[in-house]
Formats: sequence, structure tokens, C-alpha cells
Amino acid sequence: MNKQAIWALAVKDMRAVTSSVQIWLPMVILPVVFCLLMPLGLVLSLRFLSLDALGDIQALLQTMEDLPAGPMRASIMQWESLEQRLLYFTAVYIMTPLFLLIPMMVSSIIAANSFVGEKEGRTLESLLYTPIDLVSLFVGKVLSALLPAVIVTFGCAVLYSLTINLAGAPLMGRWILPQWNWIVMIVYVVPSLSLGAILVNVAISARVKGFQEAYQMGVMVILPVLALFVGQTTGVLLFSIPAMFVVGTLVLLISYWGVRRLARSFDRNRLFASQVR
Repeated sequence: MNKQAIWALAVKDMRAVTSSVQIWLPMVILPVVFCLLMPLGLVLSLRFLSLDALGDIQALLQTMEDLPAGPMRASIMQWESLEQRLLYFTAVYIMTPLFLLIPMMVSSIIAANSFVGEKEGRTLESLLYTPIDLVSLFVGKVLSALLPAVIVTFGCAVLYSLTINLAGAPLMGRWILPQWNWIVMIVYVVPSLSLGAILVNVAISARVKGFQEAYQMGVMVILPVLALFVGQTTGVLLFSIPAMFVVGTLVLLISYWGVRRLARSFDRNRLFASQVR
């Protein structure tokens, strides 16, 4: 692989992201909604509204009460008031899958545009004629989506933590984020899952002819994360540090195998044939 060519291609594609509204606009909206508006609404509701005014939260309360004995239950039950327990439980555990959803959506948007953007911009043919091997081309496209996804997620984690801590300090009495399960998730699980989503989307982008088609097909990779979010809210699944290490390692191994396999299967003739005419 040509490391210089990989980095040059990745930088070129990352700069192209800022010039396309359909790519960067969702990357701005997601952090604002998930990391600012949602947590702020949660904190302010628990601070200034009665529990009866919050609607039907019995399922959430029952999930919290049914937690098995252990560190997770102890960390929640250390708080005196029900409002404190609800905020801690929701902010630290229930909303955790959102930080898996954000990088997968961001990486899916960018990766879906990887080869499709070259096709629609009529630059793929000249790119394929450059003296860069296909493995380096593939890795450069993957890197151009992975770095923004990880950076955006790190920024979202900081924004979310500040929102919860600053708005919730009067209720909680101290800052509650970050927690160790969050650190493991952001540093280890997020890059692993992002890489897996990018591989799927880059492979799709290399075969289809339009961004909308690539995005609609590639966005399917977020469905497993949505299932995790539903599992969290219903109490079926609660993220623990050992579980996240297992998931992150498994996805990382599968992604590593996928990178090698997909990179070797890339074919210039197939890429030429998939261009927009």
C-alpha cells in the first residue's frame, strides 16, 4: 500500500464533505438533536416537572427497579431521590446506544458518497487512471469516512457530557459524566462499529450509480444499533464494560477480515462499468 497516496486521497475526500450540503447537514443536525436538545429536555423535565407530568414512565421505572444486584444497580440506587435515579439511569445507560448510532450514521453518509461522489462528479475515470493501486484507493476511501465519524462522535460525547453535567448539576449536586462504560464505548467500540459500517457502504458505493441509492441501501447497517436502543429502553440489554469489550473485539476482527477481503476483490473494470453515463 502507498501510505502517502492513502492520506492524500483521504484528505481530498474529507475536504469534499464540507462542500456538499447533503453530506454535512445531517452531521450537524444529529449532534444538535441527540447531544443537546434531547439531554437538555430530559434534565429540565426532571428538574421542573413532576413525575406525573412526564407521562407513562412506569416501564422505565420498572426496568430500573428490576435491575439485578451488582455495580450497576448500586451506582443508581446511591442517589436519594427518584428524579436523581431516573436522570442517572437514563443519561448513563439508556441513552448509551445513541453514541453508537451517531458514528454509524455519519460514516454511512460519507462512505455512501465515496465512489458515488467520484461518479457523479465525473472524476472516477481520472482517479482510476492515476498510478495508485486499488488497495490503497480502497483504504483511502475507508479512512476518509472513519476519521470524521470518530471525530464527530468524540465531539458529541463532549457536548452531551457538558449538557448533562451543567444542566443537571443543581439536581445531582455534582457532575456524573463521563463513566467508565462511556469511555470504553467511545474509545474502543465506536471506531470498531464505524469501520464495519464503512466497509459495507464503500462496497455499495463502488457498485451503484447514485448517492441516494447508495445511502438508502447503506443506511440499513444502523438497524442493529436501533435494536440495541430498543433493548436498552425495555431493559432487555444493558451495556456493561465486559460486554462492550467483547462486542468491540468481535466487530474489529470481522472488520479487519472484511478490509482485506474487499480490498483484494476491487476491480478497475467493475468500477469503470458502474460509472454514471
